Amino acid sequence: MPVPTPFYSRTRPLCESHDWRDWSGYLAASVYEHSHEREYYAIRNAAGLIDISPLFKYEIQGPAAERLVDRIMTRDITRCKVGQVIYSPWCDEDGKMIDDGTIARLGANHFRVTAADPSLRWFQDVGYGLQVEVRDVSGDLAALALQGPRSREILQAVVAGIKLDKLRYFRLAEGTIDGRPLTITRTGYTGDLGYELWLAAADAGAVWDRLLEVGRGYGLLPAGMIPLDIARIEAGLLLIDVDYISAHKAVIPAQKSSPFEVGLGWAVARDGAPFIGQAALRRERENGSPWTFIGVQAEWLALQRLFAAEDLPPAVAGRAKREAVPLYQYGRAGQKQIGQVTSHTFSPMLKEYVGIGIIRSEVAREPLVEMEFTVEYSRERVPARLVQTPFYAPPWKRE
Repeated sequence: MPVPTPFYSRTRPLCESHDWRDWSGYLAASVYEHSHEREYYAIRNAAGLIDISPLFKYEIQGPAAERLVDRIMTRDITRCKVGQVIYSPWCDEDGKMIDDGTIARLGANHFRVTAADPSLRWFQDVGYGLQVEVRDVSGDLAALALQGPRSREILQAVVAGIKLDKLRYFRLAEGTIDGRPLTITRTGYTGDLGYELWLAAADAGAVWDRLLEVGRGYGLLPAGMIPLDIARIEAGLLLIDVDYISAHKAVIPAQKSSPFEVGLGWAVARDGAPFIGQAALRRERENGSPWTFIGVQAEWLALQRLFAAEDLPPAVAGRAKREAVPLYQYGRAGQKQIGQVTSHTFSPMLKEYVGIGIIRSEVAREPLVEMEFTVEYSRERVPARLVQTPFYAPPWKRE
């Protein structure tokens, strides 16, 4: 039975749809209104306020904290300065991904790691024998994502102690809202300008109220998981259990993925101290990967024609899809599957149908493929183009 987050007393009366989902054992609003459109466009045109408290949060402290985090993550943690946040996957000995998340360096020997899956036992096992403490602070900390082009204006109107126009991308700062302390990181999962707020659970309601009070004048709306899912696909961002399966959950080896196979090769350090999976990933870097991460854009006119043949409009708008669909080589009927699109959606901003997934490396340079769509119970193929991600990347994201 899912339990409430620290913001539930505020989110429950606002959730007109009564559409909730289980996120890591917590109740998360799928969508507040009966349709997701206003919440999505708030994220893209103004700002959305998203309860991200269900993220797992771990604090790692002690003389060997840097050594432990460097041993777990594929990034070179020694290059992460105090006040900086980095994103990294972590892997098993075979170089297959267990999870991915952010690492905030709060002090010389103090880190905070976010994770999608429970990771306490893994972190503690890896740190066995080191002078370090790993604590699960998931229940102690509430977390909010304030995302959208007007998020800086809203946050600066309520926060004290921080000049947000000086806070760089993937950096953090300490401040207060009405005297309540919090950590602000310039991070997010929407591909837009945005911030994430980390605060004591006891302060959650008051901070939510203050942000909404000020933010309504800027177009701020609470936003649920459905508009967030569309935004993260437009940004080309991965979702565990959808775009890759954790090595700890995979039933067979073929279900596991390396960082190189899901587009995170840039997050694998080429040098530095040893980390778990380093040897396997070095071999893969040298020899190549069987799979390549790709962005896919379906040919819209062909999609229209496919539905029109059944006297239907192209019924692809709405919620993002998390069911994988096959990719085939272009123009080769009966050809075996060469990949799959794992997350896909109609992009309201781009007015295109887009998705992310993986394809066999030997055909990854072919610009055209065919993507499967089901219309009236019939599986059909539509031409699609392999494109670079992100699909949507506004310049103000990093400004």
